[in-house]
Amino acid sequence: MASANCWRCLARPSQRVLTPASLLTPPSSTIPAAAFTTSAIQLARSAAKPAQKNQEAGLSRHIRVGKQLVLGRKKKRQPDRSKPPATGERKAFRKRIQLSNDNALEVPGLTELTAENIVDSGSIGQVVSLPTALVDQLRASEAFKPTQNWNLFRSPHTLVRQETVDLAKQLTDTIGKKETLRLVITGDRASGKSILGLQALATGFLNKWVVINIPEAQELTTAATEYSPIPNSEQFSQPVYTIKLFQAIFKANQPVLAQCKVELDHIHLPISVNRGMTLANLASATKEPEFAWPVFQVLWKELLLPGRPPILFALDGLSHIMRISDYRSPAFERIHSHDLSLVRLFADALGGKTKFANGAAILGVCTKGNSLIIPSMEKALEQAAAQQAGTPVPPRDPFFAKYDERVFDALKGVKLLNVRGVSKPEARALMEYWAASGILRMRVDEKNVSEKWTLAGSGILGEMERAALYDVRGSL
Repeated sequence: MASANCWRCLARPSQRVLTPASLLTPPSSTIPAAAFTTSAIQLARSAAKPAQKNQEAGLSRHIRVGKQLVLGRKKKRQPDRSKPPATGERKAFRKRIQLSNDNALEVPGLTELTAENIVDSGSIGQVVSLPTALVDQLRASEAFKPTQNWNLFRSPHTLVRQETVDLAKQLTDTIGKKETLRLVITGDRASGKSILGLQALATGFLNKWVVINIPEAQELTTAATEYSPIPNSEQFSQPVYTIKLFQAIFKANQPVLAQCKVELDHIHLPISVNRGMTLANLASATKEPEFAWPVFQVLWKELLLPGRPPILFALDGLSHIMRISDYRSPAFERIHSHDLSLVRLFADALGGKTKFANGAAILGVCTKGNSLIIPSMEKALEQAAAQQAGTPVPPRDPFFAKYDERVFDALKGVKLLNVRGVSKPEARALMEYWAASGILRMRVDEKNVSEKWTLAGSGILGEMERAALYDVRGSL
């Protein structure tokens, strides 16, 4: 007959055999040896306490009793007693512009930028200084960028390159004929497109033109400013930004606007505008945001009259206005950027729908550092480049159904200026200016110039600054 017990269990040594003799509890003399007795209650009382004390005695040594883990206990943080930044203080610190550095050396012997030498071919490859009055006008129009290294030098200077002279000649020749120049500046990243736009604005200020500049187009389309629908229209105005633009136009063009007077009757305006009032007073007349767009329309109509100064209208970040914006209509539908009043004003001027009797220059600057991929814009610029070069115009992709006709209308017939790297003589002049300012501490010879020019991808200005001024920028 088979055994009822498992032979494997009987072959396994018991826990008592594995336990060392030192850990075993010695038998008590007071407790009877018999396991079964009639005095079970007395036996239970006498054996309760030793059983609790020696509960872990029968276990092996490698078994350790863990501690209780308390979760959810947080350390008390010290309260932050520092004063929080005020409203707009962080943005002002991020966008601050420093145009001088007293620690930098002053470079003597440099000529100032004038309306004559900016169109002179003999000025190519020279570093010129910006006059104080011109610096104030450029600062008022927000032409300087926080990413540009103006804070490394004693005073603002700029390099006159081949593209600078070509652009200045196009501006002056076209406006001299009282025609309209519609130009888009493109090029590689960090090649100096924004600096070229600044030089175009400087050309307008030096020639006594009315200069209107939108420094960041993304501020108009990323739902970062207030907007409101225009009555009896499908467009939307941005009153707070219009007030800001009014202030910039007044500060930058006050001497020119003070010589022009109002010639039309504007009875429908909510403010009093009389004939004989200067355009400078008109630009500073309104302080209320709800009256900003009607007054801006009046100023625009007055500037289009015959006998007025030419207009230079520039915008930086062209790709941001060639898409559907982040604003919403009352039906919660996305608003196209060209339905915003200021953007529509620039798009009509760039597309040739607005007629300028006194000549004008409409300038759009493309940015690569903060750019969007717009297929319609890319194809429109490709067609404009082919048309300008006299080659066959590439057709649209028949399998792409999301082309925007508004973008093609705004960029129809524009001219392109492709910005690339500077030449070696221009790079040498720039490095000599850096060395004279005490920023570049190396010998400026043919070897070092060729080395930096090659490392910068054939003279890309931003890459040259990284290659030559990286240590200086990191220490500041």
